[in-house]
Amino acid sequence: MTKSLRKMALFSVGVALGIGLLARNLGSVKAQEPPPAPAPKQNPGPPPAAQQGQSETQAKIVKNVNLVVLPVTVKDSGGRLVPDLTQDEFRVFDDDVEQRIEVFSVEAFPLSLVVLLDNDLKTKEAEQVQNSLRAILSGLSTADEVSICRFDTYFHPDQGFTRDQDKLLTELKRMRIDESPSQPTSLGPAGGPFGGPSLNGGQSPTGGPAISESTKIIGDNSTKAIDDGVYGAAQLLADRGRDRRKIILLISDGVNSKFNKNTYENTVQDLLRYGISVYSVGVGKAVLNRKFTRLQSYANDTGGDVYYASNLTSLESLYSKITEEARNTYTLAYVPRGNNRAKEYHTVEVRVRRPGLNIRTREGYFSGALVH
Repeated sequence: MTKSLRKMALFSVGVALGIGLLARNLGSVKAQEPPPAPAPKQNPGPPPAAQQGQSETQAKIVKNVNLVVLPVTVKDSGGRLVPDLTQDEFRVFDDDVEQRIEVFSVEAFPLSLVVLLDNDLKTKEAEQVQNSLRAILSGLSTADEVSICRFDTYFHPDQGFTRDQDKLLTELKRMRIDESPSQPTSLGPAGGPFGGPSLNGGQSPTGGPAISESTKIIGDNSTKAIDDGVYGAAQLLADRGRDRRKIILLISDGVNSKFNKNTYENTVQDLLRYGISVYSVGVGKAVLNRKFTRLQSYANDTGGDVYYASNLTSLESLYSKITEEARNTYTLAYVPRGNNRAKEYHTVEVRVRRPGLNIRTREGYFSGALVH
């Protein structure tokens, strides 16, 4: 090889080596470059409704209007609540057809409570009830709402529901149960705890369904009417949401007029239509006459319960027991399948596989009740 050719070969090798070294250096620089900055996080927006005070179960019940919702109370032979049942232990039948349980929950729902007081008790019973009323607060939570109402020959609503326990305590302290029937309520805003629109106005104080003409004036001015009182309380609860447990706490001696404008049947129909349970507390004559009374019938037909109190101490202890029972129920819900859709009223039966237990729930529902 000539001298000139050797120079050209060496030059070519040098160029190749230089190119290779430059490539390695560029690769090293690229490897040391910082990674690209992460994309900015997008605003997640407001939390879902279930995280804003309404549970997932409650939200599902409210959303699906086709669900039949059953509050179910289960007690053992000693009358104690049974809290440890599972979904697989329950069976639900609609018109004798077994249903698939879509929702099962043991969570406590907030209460919408109407305390419905007999305004025509004997002196001794009236004093006991009046002195016991403050004890109602002990069973309430801050999420519960309460309305205090009375009945005699008329139904007396108050100014509406309140969650303010201080306001409720003030109303309970001012409570006076009359020994004789009163005139229709027509008090203004300053007229005391039972102020509000006159019944002759036809509109419930809460803005819900109008209270019917049959509730406003009861025929016999010397006797009281339980059916009309319960009917009026049901109208106040009608527009409370399905994410709440709707309760009437009926305190009475069970004496009922023959001149009710609302029948027992149409009153129970509204209670079932709006998903309301009646918990009855019998005082006075009701303690001696436990059978075949309105107190027992309303409780049994709506899935509530009935208790009897002979003195002040037992009255006070019952309030917390009732609110605990009403709050700590199982919630079962299903979409009806295979039942008789031509019927307006459908029977419901709930069974549990565990023996020896007592089950309380409503015995049926009306087809139009699913939207409430």
